[in-house]
Amino acid sequence: MTITTIPHVNFDGQAAAALAFWGAALGTEPVVVTYGQSGAVADPAWADRVVWGQVTSASGVRVMAFDVWPGQPYDQGTNSAYVYLVGTDEDEIRSVWDGLQEGAEVRQPLGSSAWSPLAGQLRDRFGVVWALDVPAQS
Repeated sequence: MTITTIPHVNFDGQAAAALAFWGAALGTEPVVVTYGQSGAVADPAWADRVVWGQVTSASGVRVMAFDVWPGQPYDQGTNSAYVYLVGTDEDEIRSVWDGLQEGAEVRQPLGSSAWSPLAGQLRDRFGVVWALDVPAQS
């Protein structure tokens, strides 16, 4: 059996926009199923919200997102989780970083650090914290 861990981020109406943004940053298209497509809700206000969504890059990065079910409480919190990307190709890490920067709060500029020749951290325009790095060579 193979088990894969995939970050899953919850939203309250912004999942489709976040998935499209992340897909563009990662060079891929999101796969999205709405509540309306699935027949999961009768309320037309929920028809275009995301019940299941995912982006998968050619290099294997996967991130999932959805809009919380009607009636569920939603609180994004502060620093509750990060999406952490580790890659061996500095150009690929820089490309993803560049894609995520639009409207972001840079928390650690992309550059060398005590643990990595290239590391950085930002909170994207959807409030999700992304940390990226290239491991130090042993």
